[in-house]
Amino acid sequence: MRRALIIWLFLLACALVTFALAMTIGSSSLSILDVLRVISLPNDSLASEIVLKLRLPRALAAFATGGLLTLAGALMQILLRNPLADPYVLGLSGGAAVGALGAMLAGLGVFGIDLGAAIGALTAILLVLGLARRDFGRQQIFGAVDASPRLLLTGVVIAAGWGAIIMVMLTMAPEAKLRGMVFWLMGDLNGAESWLPAMLLLAAALAVVYPAARDLNVLLRGEAFAHSLGVHVTRLRYIVYLIASVATALAVTTAGTIGFVGLVVPHALRLALGNDQRVLLPACAIAGGTLLLLADTAARTVIAPQQLPVGVITALIGVPAFMFLLMRAPGKR
Repeated sequence: MRRALIIWLFLLACALVTFALAMTIGSSSLSILDVLRVISLPNDSLASEIVLKLRLPRALAAFATGGLLTLAGALMQILLRNPLADPYVLGLSGGAAVGALGAMLAGLGVFGIDLGAAIGALTAILLVLGLARRDFGRQQIFGAVDASPRLLLTGVVIAAGWGAIIMVMLTMAPEAKLRGMVFWLMGDLNGAESWLPAMLLLAAALAVVYPAARDLNVLLRGEAFAHSLGVHVTRLRYIVYLIASVATALAVTTAGTIGFVGLVVPHALRLALGNDQRVLLPACAIAGGTLLLLADTAARTVIAPQQLPVGVITALIGVPAFMFLLMRAPGKR
């Protein structure tokens, strides 16, 4: 626990530095003293408007979204026992995208888009769970059947179906709405104000999954091995799937589809810290939030006053980082 606390405190310090950076830089630069003064004593000044209505909600939404995606990615890699699994591997982002794009085509506002994304993500969750329900219960004391490949295949097929629907919607979309739809698909935190649900879910997900971290360590050794040690594998798989799915759904509803965060960060932390989920899962939540906050800060400042989709920045960071991890530690997971 002492080593875990040191790691978590270090990551929290990095998060605070990144948060300070996000608050102070932009089209209008502010000092850290100005930011602290505005947060402690809100007023009608321009600095208060920038910090409290623009940068602070966006920074909190970015941190919560990154934490949810990374935690979901780590859980999906455990559930599927596949190092290439990410939060979107089971088609959850596709369902959310169909719902959100449908709301955009219908001319609904921000609330309608969020509601459409949530309904689409929930539909995808129930669809995958319904098709894979039989496989979740295929447990035997000896020679247990590993249902992970079938679950993965189910998610891949459903994701392909969602992708086809998305392409049809983009093809039919009028020019006036196409740019906004593409930005949403690439991940965009511009205007993200609903940070509280994502932050609360991140804390709740950690509170639920952390007590099961020891069982997750055993599950990584195989379902038969976990069952022989008294782990209730079916129930654990349901818990992991539901937490990862709901976390992904809310992250996509908050910020659109943001890639690579849930794939690269768990890999990097696993190589640096080991594969003990008691240390890894909280570290993933903090590090993922920090990375996405840093990427969003870059997205809104690199070509200011114009902004880039944050998903572009995470891809530019994630691709070389993942290639570096693969070359540095071949064969490690």
